[in-house]
Amino acid sequence: MSRHHLGNASIQGVIFDMDGVLWRGEDLLPGARDLLRYLSDTQIPYAFATNNATKTPDQISAEGQMRGLEMSSHQVLTSSMAAVSLAQTHLQDGSKIFVIGEQGLIEPLSKAGFELLPSANGALGVVVGLDREVSWDKLSEAAYAIENGAFFIGTNADLSLPTERGFAPGNGAILQALEVTTSVSPTIAGKPDPLLFQQALEKLSLNAENTLVIGDRLETDILGGIRAGIQTSMVLTGASTVADLERSTFQPDFIYQDLVELHRDLWGTIK
Repeated sequence: MSRHHLGNASIQGVIFDMDGVLWRGEDLLPGARDLLRYLSDTQIPYAFATNNATKTPDQISAEGQMRGLEMSSHQVLTSSMAAVSLAQTHLQDGSKIFVIGEQGLIEPLSKAGFELLPSANGALGVVVGLDREVSWDKLSEAAYAIENGAFFIGTNADLSLPTERGFAPGNGAILQALEVTTSVSPTIAGKPDPLLFQQALEKLSLNAENTLVIGDRLETDILGGIRAGIQTSMVLTGASTVADLERSTFQPDFIYQDLVELHRDLWGTIK
């Protein structure tokens, strides 16, 4: 299903999304292990840029390794890391913030020197990532802080999260609840903002035109790659569908059913 064929010599590095590309929930997706092993064996550098803000790079790489994937923590960039950069840009060092999120967001914010508050009182910023134990109390405190002028950051705006059972609510659903309540829109740190991709390019020491983004979501992975000037490939194993492609005003450079088809088209038969 490739949109066009590109000589693989021009692909000198790869940036992967993970959920819906390498795995879906607990299930490893077809071709993931073989593709990463091939890139490693042929010394084509790769990194992972994910909107998942619930886990640290160490946790994510450990999960990948348990699935048999060749992945290390220094290759992983998360939307939490981008949110920290955004908070450092807009807030003074040591500012008091209220956070909705899990360890993958709380840990880097704490390490960056921000004071994490138990309530909205005194909060100069609100940072919201996916929290699978989100409550009415947490949402209320975040809303109070935002209404009082706290700078509002969302790690990502993904409305859904692909799992092995189907689609669950994503962080975008939490952000929409707060936006409807406060009439304030968050500043989004993760994809489709190009920051994560720019950080990945820097980590890989590559130029955008020689790099390939592989993702499953048109509105985040593909649009973010386009905004960063990187070639993009969409696999149909996650969120976006052929119907979404037909309605979209922008398109990836490649479209594949899965990583097996992508590997075969770009780098030849899998051995």
